[in-house]
Amino acid sequence: MIAEFTDIWVYLRTGPLLWLTVALAAYVLAQWIYERAGLNPLLNPVAIAVVLLVALLTSTGTDYQTYFEGAQFVHFLLGPATIALAVPLYSHFGKVRAVILPMLVALLAGALTAVGTAVGVAALFGASFETLASLAPKSVTTPIAMGISERIGGLPSLTAVLVILTGILGAMLATPVLNALGIRDWRARGFAAGVRPTASAPRARSTSTRWPAPSPASPWVSTAC
Repeated sequence: MIAEFTDIWVYLRTGPLLWLTVALAAYVLAQWIYERAGLNPLLNPVAIAVVLLVALLTSTGTDYQTYFEGAQFVHFLLGPATIALAVPLYSHFGKVRAVILPMLVALLAGALTAVGTAVGVAALFGASFETLASLAPKSVTTPIAMGISERIGGLPSLTAVLVILTGILGAMLATPVLNALGIRDWRARGFAAGVRPTASAPRARSTSTRWPAPSPASPWVSTAC
């Protein structure tokens, strides 16, 4: 019986459909845990899904290339999802135009800080040029960051990991930090969350009655990129 099960598993794990299903199931389970925990930002669904997938791949001895043959279909959707963010931005362009100057100032300050601190700290620790080039675009959404990294001499795969890790940490810490700072304006909250990479940030939601939640179609709501 065990031998038959092993044979079936060996056959299934080489097919792309299995790992696509596993990736989606891991995220659905992680999202369920996140919602059951009251949308606690420390239980980021992407972080949980990553842990579940790594544990499964390690325990079954499955290499990343085999897994990615199925997961690449989800990876492909990163590009269209990023472009789709232009739709709510266009729909609310009047609101964006009204605050365009402070947005540009905040964007410039946030971008320079993100790149400068990451590259500067890594340089102080003696990181190679390849590593520094991989770090520089980490605050850009994943598909674009990988392209930039490749052009400036970095490793796209390393950049993708850094973007995802930074996005997970940002998604976990953004809400508590913004609440602690007393920032209640959803325009400021959404834009601040968006300045960091959002490759793994779940849609921002309010669990507080101190201020109203934004409209789901609002351009200020941080969504996964």
